[in-house]
Amino acid sequence: MPIEKLKTTLHKSKVRYESLAHAPAFTAQGIAAVAHVPGNELAKTVMVKLDGVLAMAVLPAPRNVNFDRLRQAAGAKNAELAHEDEFARLFPSCEVGAMPPFGNLYDLEVYVDEPLTHDEQIAFNTGTHTELIRMRYADYANLVKPKVCATSA
Repeated sequence: MPIEKLKTTLHKSKVRYESLAHAPAFTAQGIAAVAHVPGNELAKTVMVKLDGVLAMAVLPAPRNVNFDRLRQAAGAKNAELAHEDEFARLFPSCEVGAMPPFGNLYDLEVYVDEPLTHDEQIAFNTGTHTELIRMRYADYANLVKPKVCATSA
């Protein structure tokens, strides 16, 4: 999804957001550091497979997916990390690893780690490794309608 499509979605929904440019960074913790965003407020998108179906797990930058918890929360028999070649085609205009957590725009289920819901604001990649969007978590939840559960270790 080009950043323009994401921003258009936010504008149409009358959602206030802030765009944050930053030096190139490729890990969630690295992005948080260069963008001066608290790690717990940086929402990283992890592509997973639940019973073979692609989905997004969205969690704070310092945390890792706990696949047992995610499997239980999703009611799935199997939960595993998706490989790049399994999802890259879904995001042709995004840099790999920089997908925004808007699975609803791609008909993907989104599972948000419960600790993110405690943050007034979250920040996330916009499809590149050099820009973030910061917005209210409540607005994000209203647009994406993620399933909230304990998915991190």
